[in-house]
Amino acid sequence: MASNPARPRGRSLSSLGMIWRFASHYPSRIAAAALALLVAAGATSGVPWAFKLIIDKGFGSQGTGDIARWFEYLLLLVGVMALATATRFYFVSWLGERTVADIRLAVHRNLLRLSPGFFEENRPAEITSRLTVDTTIIEQVVGTTVSVALRNLVMGTACLVILFVLSAKLAGLMLLGIPLVVVPITFVGRRVRAISSRSQDRIADVGAVTSEVLSAMKIVQAFGQEQRETGRFTAAVESVFATAKKRMILRAVMTAIIIFLMFSAITMVIWQGAIDVAAGRMTGGTIAAFVLYGGLLAGAFGALSEVYGDLLRAAGASERLGELLAAQPDIRPPAHPVTLPTPARGELAFEDIIFRYPTRPEVSALDGFTLTVAPRERLAVVGPSGAGKTTLFQLAQRFYDPQSGRVLLDGVDLKDADPADVRSRIAMVPQETVMFAASARDNLRYGRWDASDDELWRAARDANAEAFLRALPDGLDTFMGEGGARLSGGQRQRITIARALLRDAPLLLLDEATSALDADSERLVQDALDRLMEHRTTIVIAHRLATVRAADRIVVMDAGRIVEQGTHATLASQGGLYARLASLQFDGLAA
Repeated sequence: MASNPARPRGRSLSSLGMIWRFASHYPSRIAAAALALLVAAGATSGVPWAFKLIIDKGFGSQGTGDIARWFEYLLLLVGVMALATATRFYFVSWLGERTVADIRLAVHRNLLRLSPGFFEENRPAEITSRLTVDTTIIEQVVGTTVSVALRNLVMGTACLVILFVLSAKLAGLMLLGIPLVVVPITFVGRRVRAISSRSQDRIADVGAVTSEVLSAMKIVQAFGQEQRETGRFTAAVESVFATAKKRMILRAVMTAIIIFLMFSAITMVIWQGAIDVAAGRMTGGTIAAFVLYGGLLAGAFGALSEVYGDLLRAAGASERLGELLAAQPDIRPPAHPVTLPTPARGELAFEDIIFRYPTRPEVSALDGFTLTVAPRERLAVVGPSGAGKTTLFQLAQRFYDPQSGRVLLDGVDLKDADPADVRSRIAMVPQETVMFAASARDNLRYGRWDASDDELWRAARDANAEAFLRALPDGLDTFMGEGGARLSGGQRQRITIARALLRDAPLLLLDEATSALDADSERLVQDALDRLMEHRTTIVIAHRLATVRAADRIVVMDAGRIVEQGTHATLASQGGLYARLASLQFDGLAA
């Protein structure tokens, strides 16, 4: 779904069809809003006619009773108008909020289906902007703009009919000015559409820059790059303003032209009407009503010009959200998935794998890679950065499919199985701990959401996390902060180990689980990992070779291939890549 710069965007209002598909789920609310709108528009259109009756009949009568009666009718009409307008406001506001909520839910559900490759090609910050800024634009349009447009369309049509009833000649003269209004709307509107879409893209850029800087604030301040980031953010904000200014100028010009032409036409028509009144061909009440209806008609068309610009912005927003809704996952369950065998053995096999990441198609992450991990085997994978170690984990969890070869879990090709079933048999402890801005309990339960408190504490105890969790102010209900900010690195890592323990999966993947810890934290984490690895197939990725000595087998990778494999003692004595890596680390530690 990466944006295609060559694709024209915001060229028409057809993108609003996506909004209608969501809004149409609530026909009773739409019907109530439409009925209230018709009543309100009808009552508003009746006000000038009431003034005509007051002038022609009330002022011409001899007693005050007739005058009072016509004013009572006017007050009744105003009351109906007020009640209908309030009803319309409630239902269209409800529709706006509900439609936006449904769109956000649908987009979020679809995002959770997409594979990691999608988020490599599309910035999460821009996606967040679409879920917030663009949906806010849609909420405004559904909850306000569409209602205003329909009200003014109904009122404009009613006023036009009544104008012909009052005076066909004057109404015909007024219609001559309509082409003068439509032409500039069509001409300028095309430019407004394109600029509206560009404006929303620039707003997304601001959100992306903000998210990136805030998530890396410590690095920004540590390297003294505050001024540079200020300049980058300023450039993004000024780009938004410059684009918005172009849109505002065009809309202002369009509005000015429409209002001038409409009221000029009305003025000329009233001028002719005044001549007819003077000649006795028209009553004073009729010309007064004609003036009021002409004003309502001009106001309706003027409001429609404003509405058109808002609809164009909503079309751009709808198109951008529609792209997220239309995005299809690269990894999806087959039509008839093969059931994984039970009981699970935890055997993992890679057969002649060739794999390139979609964002780096020129580089082979794995090249003719073949490896079988036996049930309950402890396998360590080592090698220089970029050797393809982490790619093994990505393929094992079926976040990607290889271009060639097969990955099998317990003898079943992952392409033939449901990805959810595959991942349910895998527990992962990543190098960079992931903590959610939630309670300690919810962070633990991510391993198994239905776990009881007793099971949570047992997992915490086995992960050497019980002591610090019990010391928290509210125990498991303590809020962890953004990214687990209330915990140290070692404590966060032990939370992820407890999460993996709760998962109780037959296959365990450890990605540099102790690489960023001090000696004391590493010892506690390593003890927890030893318990976690019991009775499970385990694959350990590690740069620090001291953590893999106890492995049943060590696989040494380089440039996407296996170059050596064996035990620590065997590999260290062969003088190959492993021996060189071991010599660099252990000699450095000794020094």
